[in-house]
Amino acid sequence: MDEHKGNRNNISIIGQESKPETWQLCKMNLSIRGIAHDLGGTFASTFQNDQHKNRKVDYILANPPFNLKNWREEDELVDDPRFDGYSMPPVSNANYAWILHMISKLDETDGIAAFLLANGALNADGAEYEIRKQILEKDLVEAIIVLPRDMFYTTDISVTLWIINKNKRAGEKNYRRLRDRQGNVLFMDLRTWNDNIETLQYEKNKKKNKVVFTDDHIKEIQRIYHSWQEENGGYEDVPELCKSVMLDGEGGIRDKDYSLAPSKYIEFIDRDLDIDYEKEMARIQAEMREVLRKEKESQAMLEEAFKGIGYGLD
Repeated sequence: MDEHKGNRNNISIIGQESKPETWQLCKMNLSIRGIAHDLGGTFASTFQNDQHKNRKVDYILANPPFNLKNWREEDELVDDPRFDGYSMPPVSNANYAWILHMISKLDETDGIAAFLLANGALNADGAEYEIRKQILEKDLVEAIIVLPRDMFYTTDISVTLWIINKNKRAGEKNYRRLRDRQGNVLFMDLRTWNDNIETLQYEKNKKKNKVVFTDDHIKEIQRIYHSWQEENGGYEDVPELCKSVMLDGEGGIRDKDYSLAPSKYIEFIDRDLDIDYEKEMARIQAEMREVLRKEKESQAMLEEAFKGIGYGLD
């Protein structure tokens, strides 16, 4: 709010938390900062005890637990309205349950959600594949942004930022003229930035580096995303960084069986084009012959050693 010179009186925070200590800390932090909020009457599971039934919000920011198992019983929540119109998320993984929960809370006209998930959700199969297909066919996905590794204290894996938008039509928003993005998804893969990103040291049993975006990195991400959204924004696909992809057509999302992995769409430069393959294969063959020769020598020596003590290996 301070950075964007916003007015705290114009926002209110709605949320839910299952851990009592976190719930209490959040209430305290929001109160100290004078931000209106509704975190429910108590701490509670989002799935089993939704504290905000029938509530709709303009924006969602979330970092739900990755790959949460056994989040419901097999026959539990099957009639929950949050999952209406979609396949039922599997008991074994709550990733798509979180997605559908958030979609159900968005304002139907202009709601936008941004949330983090493990990369496995981009290509998950079974019921999750069906849900991903349904979400894409409803044209709710606006952008998929894969982040570098080592950005979080609790895991070193690369994760994905999903942006869900209920309104991808042309129009004016926040003084920007947006183009029609219906049937269009922006893919970005920021893992190639690893060598150019700041790292911070933190102490946890031993020193480890954590990746941190600078203000310049964040501005560049914002520039790419906004230029893709805007009329006459000057957006261009960049190999190994970003690609604008249609749902339909050759090489489109339907054509790729509804995968949301950026690597399926973003062009990657083959840096091995200058390799002399005949020469390289000859070198590898020579090394393998030497390895096999030494292996045979070692085998013969072992056989002789066992014969020497009266034990043949035949």
